[in-house]
Amino acid sequence: MKDKLTIVKVGGAVVEDEAQLAQLLRDFTAIQGPKILVHGGGRRATKMAERLGIETKMVDGRRITDKEMLEVVTMVYGGLVNKNVVARLQALGCDAIGLTGADANILLSEKRPVKMVNGSPVDYGFVGDVKQAEGSKLCRFFDAGLIPVIAPLTHDGQGHILNTNADTMASETAKALAPYYDVTLIFAFEKPGVLRNPDDDTSVIPTITRTDFETYKADGTISGGMLPKIENALAAIDAGVQRVIITKADAIDGCHGTIIS
Repeated sequence: MKDKLTIVKVGGAVVEDEAQLAQLLRDFTAIQGPKILVHGGGRRATKMAERLGIETKMVDGRRITDKEMLEVVTMVYGGLVNKNVVARLQALGCDAIGLTGADANILLSEKRPVKMVNGSPVDYGFVGDVKQAEGSKLCRFFDAGLIPVIAPLTHDGQGHILNTNADTMASETAKALAPYYDVTLIFAFEKPGVLRNPDDDTSVIPTITRTDFETYKADGTISGGMLPKIENALAAIDAGVQRVIITKADAIDGCHGTIIS
């Protein structure tokens, strides 16, 4: 029987909220066994770019990462946010180590090609799509008693850092570790789960299968940023991850939210 491993991905909105972040880090520390925290930080990056006079460009909710913006997200994700989270976990007695995908070559990506969006070509710049995750390398951190805290940055193996979607990083990390552990992947954000009505927090959908997802996508129940999150969740299940849960940041005990199966 495999040991249990928990991977928690926390979104940028929670990272920005002091009370929510503090509670999440306490709850994360209480999780028993090997674990990983994957974090976002897009809102913090946008604010930092504004302070530096750098324009933020988005297409369909995706950040365009030109050379200047790459410098901002590298500083914010890999530095400011990551090290703040690591320091706070250390204060809670959690022996965390901050990582990007480039560290120990744990997540290798390729630069996203130009894509057609709404009929027009879009160059996302220095954005990476994960092509390889090294589960065996991550296992070494657990063997050393360390808890990885992973920022949403990868590399291309040719010396370039790439901005990478944090949900995708969490899903790819979970898939890479599924051969070694009984993996639970938790996507933690500001809502209590996937909602039938986005304005009603009591309308949580308890479980979603792939068939359910196609139905909800077709009728518009699920749309926008929730679509890629569930696609990442389903990809993880298909690759052998045991459980994927989408839930509120103060409910990461595995007993709340929407279960993807």
